[in-house]
Amino acid sequence: MRKIPVTKPYFTEEEAKAAAEALSSGWVAQGPKVAEFEKAIASHEGVEEGVATTSCTTALHLAMVANGLGAGMDAIAPAFTFVATENAIVTTGATPVMVDIRRETFNVDTDALARKIETDYEKQDGVVKNKKTGNRLWGFVPVHEFGLCCDIHEVNRLAKEYELKVVEDAACALGAKIGDTHQGGFGNTSCISFHPRKSITTGEGGMVLTDDAAAAKRMRELRTHGSTVSADARDKRKGFLLPEFIEAGFNYRMTDIQAAIGLAQVKKLDQIIDEKRKRAILYNEMIEKTLPEFRTPTEPEGYFHTYQSYVCMLDIKRLGIDTIREGGEYRNNLLQKLEDIGIATRQGTHAVHMLGYYKNRFGYKPEDYENAYACDHLSITLPLYIGMTDDDQAYVVEMIRKTIDEG
Repeated sequence: MRKIPVTKPYFTEEEAKAAAEALSSGWVAQGPKVAEFEKAIASHEGVEEGVATTSCTTALHLAMVANGLGAGMDAIAPAFTFVATENAIVTTGATPVMVDIRRETFNVDTDALARKIETDYEKQDGVVKNKKTGNRLWGFVPVHEFGLCCDIHEVNRLAKEYELKVVEDAACALGAKIGDTHQGGFGNTSCISFHPRKSITTGEGGMVLTDDAAAAKRMRELRTHGSTVSADARDKRKGFLLPEFIEAGFNYRMTDIQAAIGLAQVKKLDQIIDEKRKRAILYNEMIEKTLPEFRTPTEPEGYFHTYQSYVCMLDIKRLGIDTIREGGEYRNNLLQKLEDIGIATRQGTHAVHMLGYYKNRFGYKPEDYENAYACDHLSITLPLYIGMTDDDQAYVVEMIRKTIDEG
């Protein structure tokens, strides 16, 4: 049976050689390779500082803590995102508050964001507070979903108007741009992922990007239990003395083995993005000709989509389906049939308000965020990876067409 995965990382001999060199160096924990990798990623994105971590989730938590998020505060995030976005907020002790998204882009609806502040919050003594709970509104955690930047300029405008913080969840968006500005370059702290489903990978890993040198220094200390001196810096001086700890921190350190792999990967980043963009265009052409029941992903004018994932939406009206719930059942059945013949697919991501912890804690109903609910039920991620051929893509589209026709 022909097997087509939904994605796979792109490795050559370079990654194996880099990992072997890190192993033979004797320095495998966080060290000089991590520092080199931080500089390489920051340089690619046009940002001053990179702070490597164990994952994008820990990068988000680190950035939120460094930006003052904590108990008694609210942070607003989109309802359609991987659960890590809201989980990181919860981990700080703060309360996640959700807003809906736009179905066309899968990103935050900035009109809904503005309405949420106007409706649920009021200014008291110069601080924006939740009318019901009294929590202070700390700010926003916008997501650049699937490799497409959100309307970050409007997010920033609202943040400035209300004097709020912004930490960008750019897990999927390494290399994404609006105009000539990369994610991470919009004046906020930004967090990216190196999970195997992302454009480049270190196995697991993440990074915080910022232009604030003082914030980067504090995050480097916090990721190492609150140590004021890094291990490699200590090694160059009196390595036998343990460092001072003036703040309780975390263990969010990337290894030099991972960073060595990352350095080999970042050399391929532009090539990977270019190839994925070409394959996304080919999918668009094939789907528009063959699958009128599918809506292809959007790339607004002036935006540069990296297509970390190629995510479509089912058009339930064309399928003669009346409700989103029924559409979700149809989607799941379709994906199961594709799985049975060797074609791996996925739903786009979660409607977080429908997941057990958040639904039970806050009493959410599906219709509370209808667009997130629709995208949860109707989104389909098609296979996209380096090494995929035109014939592979044609086969995927052909099998979807056949499966729909057979009912």
